[in-house]
Amino acid sequence: MINKQTLVAIAGLMLAPFVSADMAGIEVGAYQWTPDYSGTVAADSSAINIEDDLGFKDDTHQIIWASIEHPLPLIPNFKVVSSDLSSSATIELSEPLDFGGKTFNDNDEVAAIIDMSNIEYTLYYELLDNWINLDGGLTFRQYDGFVSLDTEATSAHQSLNFTIPLLYLKGRVDLPFTGFFVDGTVNIISLDGNSLSDTEFSVGYESEIGLGAKVGFRTFAMDVDESGLLADIEFKGAYISAFFHF
Repeated sequence: MINKQTLVAIAGLMLAPFVSADMAGIEVGAYQWTPDYSGTVAADSSAINIEDDLGFKDDTHQIIWASIEHPLPLIPNFKVVSSDLSSSATIELSEPLDFGGKTFNDNDEVAAIIDMSNIEYTLYYELLDNWINLDGGLTFRQYDGFVSLDTEATSAHQSLNFTIPLLYLKGRVDLPFTGFFVDGTVNIISLDGNSLSDTEFSVGYESEIGLGAKVGFRTFAMDVDESGLLADIEFKGAYISAFFHF
């Protein structure tokens, strides 16, 4: 997974060619997301409920992003987002579980990790740009994650490595003369039996100097069969974000 330092370097490389241009805007930001988890995972076995069987509960994740919008015709704007979606849980099993060709027995204490971390690259155009803003484009989301179950005697690990394209749509409505706004973003795709949707809606405030914050709600749902892992998972919960737009 690309770390924060690498993300900053990527953003810097993208911004460098446009430093002397009459740019419409650059934005950097980060937020903390605390979702609830639900769903199942399976690897050559019956589905395992991540709440009831593995004991996963809400956790806090870090998301950071950088974007650039420019006045150059035909060339799309660019946004990169890095999401740390790794979570762990420990539970004493009440019944046997099979995962990745291994059997975990009842009364075993299992340490489980689900890592859905990803980095995404979005190319988009401004369709509207006034007090109502609308962007549309294409996101390429690269997953570099895994699901693992471990006891003192048994260990099973299944990778989740794939890249999927998503339709991207973002809208924002500014409340004139106040600095307040409402916005929403949708990433969605259904392709070759895999489906993924990621939506977020928020209310925020941006100051005259471009410093802003917002609170919102995000829902992420994945139903994929990749790299031998079947994952039908949903994360949903509130987030608090800070950003600087200049």
